[in-house]
Amino acid sequence: MISFSRVYKRYPGGFEALRDISLAIADGDMVFITGHSGAGKSTLLKLMAAIERPTSGSVLINGQNVGTLRPRAIPFLRRNFGLIFQDHKLLFDRTVFENVVLPLSIVGYERRDAARRVRAALDKVGLLAKEKAYPVTLSGGEQQRLAIARAIVHRPAMLLADEPTGNLDAAYAGELGELCKSFNQVGVTVVIATHDEHLAARLKPRLITLRNGALAEAPVEAAA
Repeated sequence: MISFSRVYKRYPGGFEALRDISLAIADGDMVFITGHSGAGKSTLLKLMAAIERPTSGSVLINGQNVGTLRPRAIPFLRRNFGLIFQDHKLLFDRTVFENVVLPLSIVGYERRDAARRVRAALDKVGLLAKEKAYPVTLSGGEQQRLAIARAIVHRPAMLLADEPTGNLDAAYAGELGELCKSFNQVGVTVVIATHDEHLAARLKPRLITLRNGALAEAPVEAAA
């Protein structure tokens, strides 16, 4: 469960990215955060993942108040998430396999189990045949699928994606949407910040719309 209560986020200089945000996202939901550029979509995701902290109000993830977590507790919280960023954040000096195995190595997975999980994730996104390739040799769509494989290799309960189709053509965007839908169908909570109206029409998620940092309309509260 993700819950925001009267959340404000102000940055140095006084810019108010979010104001008076109250919403709830239940386990297993598929939610699109929509709105114009600068509406606060990325900031909302960063608060969920404890990349940012609210200026006021509370953000609860599975009952934990993100704003009061000690820094050393944040990596444990993030194990609940798979994170997909706009710029992929791939390591171009490492192979496809090495990019995906990194999260598992950090938390101490045994090598054989890690390799099995990596290959399962690569197979899921259609990149198993390219495990020894380097990201620079991949197309833009393949790099995005590599980012997804890395995000889901540890089998997170929640997948957060920030404008994942922003640099993709319609065909690749459709493939990515179907991947996210398949994760949601097996119980993963999926939250996507996007302005892709075609993807929203195709997947028919619950929509939360932001306008100038505020909710454009009252959201339907998730069931407790």
